[in-house]
Amino acid sequence: MNIFIFFLSLALAALAVRKLFDPEILRHVLRKTPESPQIKRKPILTTREQQMFSLLTTALPECIVLTQVAFSALITAEGWQSRNRFNRKVADFVLCSKQMNVIAVIELDDRSHIGRELFDRERDAMLKQAGHTTIRYHSVPPAEIIRRDIENLLRSMQNARYG
Repeated sequence: MNIFIFFLSLALAALAVRKLFDPEILRHVLRKTPESPQIKRKPILTTREQQMFSLLTTALPECIVLTQVAFSALITAEGWQSRNRFNRKVADFVLCSKQMNVIAVIELDDRSHIGRELFDRERDAMLKQAGHTTIRYHSVPPAEIIRRDIENLLRSMQNARYG
């Protein structure tokens, strides 16, 4: 009886393997798998962000301007649940000194931020908790305003440090 079960099992296994490699079944299985996503090139900055980048580098030549900086490069936290709060967030611009010390995080808000003010406040609060200041602009400002805002920020940072 054991030999019969052995040969029956062997026959069933052979049938299963034959079905598994049946070209018609393989075609069907392959057809059912989801298509690979179309991966495409994307510009790092939108046209508006390119304007802002150019303005920041012109208005503040003594600073280094970084773009599209992951929050994980700016802040950290204990535990994966805490880190997940900022894991996929990106800052539009990070303004640094020549020594690569962060001066400010600069966000260029557009229409997509309307109705998302609470999310923006939460992002700003996370950065503030880590000691970073966020400056938000709703449109590309003149160079004088950017320069004034950064000088005021640096003055207040200096006053807080020595004040």
